[in-house]
Amino acid sequence: MRMKRRGGPLKPILHNKGETRLDEKKRKAAIEAILFTMGDAVELSRIAEAIGEDTETTRETIRKMMKDYQKKERGIQIIELDQSFQLCTKKEYYEDLIRIARHPKKPALSDVAMETLSIVAYKQPVTKIEIEKIRGVKCDHAINKLIEYNLIREIGRLDAPGRPILFGTTEEFLRNFGVQSLEDLPAINPVQVEDFKAEAEEEVELRLNV
Repeated sequence: MRMKRRGGPLKPILHNKGETRLDEKKRKAAIEAILFTMGDAVELSRIAEAIGEDTETTRETIRKMMKDYQKKERGIQIIELDQSFQLCTKKEYYEDLIRIARHPKKPALSDVAMETLSIVAYKQPVTKIEIEKIRGVKCDHAINKLIEYNLIREIGRLDAPGRPILFGTTEEFLRNFGVQSLEDLPAINPVQVEDFKAEAEEEVELRLNV
């Protein structure tokens, strides 16, 4: 039976009688079991609490595990996502998983969706109206697609008339773009924002000319 993936506290690992702390080998085994069972990314503090260790010792153990997985011919790896850790498949084996699961790959994002995703990533929390002001056009379809692909999600409501939805990126976004946290995103300059607007204006003109 799988444990609940998110939310409540993890059940502490029971030590043997007379044993106050797990040795490194057992810590690694316990952490591996936790990450495998939970499936999603698990916060460092929750892992530490579950194995009865402080966060620094737990982090050090996980980092050693990450190196072990990279050195050995293993199909899995541990990745870090904004102070959380997740056990997942290595990218080079994605095609094998797709073949056995008979599940088609998701279509690539359109330019419009990529622009919308970029705005959410850099401006979050951001409303649909704010996104449309930057792009200059409606973006309902792009936002719906990004939600469908689990790249953005509702993270709250703006304290304003109508209480519009605030959007932000997800852990799936971090995984897909290979960054551990939003701080790792490359800097964006005002010229790029103006480019977004110019492309959006061209898009409107093309639609009007059809």
